[in-house]
Amino acid sequence: MRELLRRLKISYMIYNFFHKKQLMHNVASYKSLGLSKKYYSPVSSKDFSGLKKPVSISNDAEDIRHKLNLTKTFQDLSEANQQSLMSFPENGFAVLKHFFNDEQVEKINKEIDSLLENHKVKRLDNNKIMFAYKRSKFLTDIGNHHELKELLSALLGNNAILFQSINFLKGSEQHTHSDSIHMTTYPEGGLLGVWIALEDIRDDNGPLHYYPGSHKLPYYLNADYENEGTRWLLGDKLYEQYEKMIEEKIKQYQIKKGIFFAEKGDLLIWHANLFHGGEPHINKNKTRKSMVFHYFRQGDVCYHEITQRPALMDL
Repeated sequence: MRELLRRLKISYMIYNFFHKKQLMHNVASYKSLGLSKKYYSPVSSKDFSGLKKPVSISNDAEDIRHKLNLTKTFQDLSEANQQSLMSFPENGFAVLKHFFNDEQVEKINKEIDSLLENHKVKRLDNNKIMFAYKRSKFLTDIGNHHELKELLSALLGNNAILFQSINFLKGSEQHTHSDSIHMTTYPEGGLLGVWIALEDIRDDNGPLHYYPGSHKLPYYLNADYENEGTRWLLGDKLYEQYEKMIEEKIKQYQIKKGIFFAEKGDLLIWHANLFHGGEPHINKNKTRKSMVFHYFRQGDVCYHEITQRPALMDL
């Protein structure tokens, strides 16, 4: 019975109905696309099948590089950081070394400690803290860091809107996945992830892994592992079946894995469709403090493919 209730779309629709302010961001896009949807309606990739994608957003590599070159922030970066950003269209990620200095990083760590001590946030599974930025103006300011958002907006082709934060105290050890199955957009690719190393990350405390170029593969969504469900029910497939599918795609396309050994203050920016995950956290006596931000492209339809829920956004 609990499983059936979890799959009932009407349950999510009722919840959505009482969050109108946070869900109105999709309504204008629905109308422009000719979709007959309310702000609280379920939404999935199936709804956009056959629609002509807007031409206002360019994913052309040269256009992205041109937009980066126009920003003052890009001009002020080191040559290595510039080259990494210029390779973003090809690789699906960019590494910005020492983007935040030691003082800024320590302030972030102290702010997280303070939020925990004052019970303003809580740990999930004794490791993960969700949406800490919503409990701290300082962390909101970090997420809306002007220079960072200038670069992200250039990569997305429109304004980058802060959507979510996750803090980790240990390595996530998450299996390889693409963010697009969790935080989805139409047009596809309207999301970026940013990972901030809050301490040095080595091979024994759970570094990130990623698959360069995997963002160019198709977007593997509900239909690709028979998880679309019905008009009234969500799909019944376990998330492990999605992860297995991704493993099979990696073998099929023979994509090589990279590992991000970070120094405190380094950033990793990744594309919505880049395959990535967490390596084993071998030394349990060590922490692996990090902060992740996710950003949507302004004007895109933003939703969650697996649960077919429109994304709640505080604009």
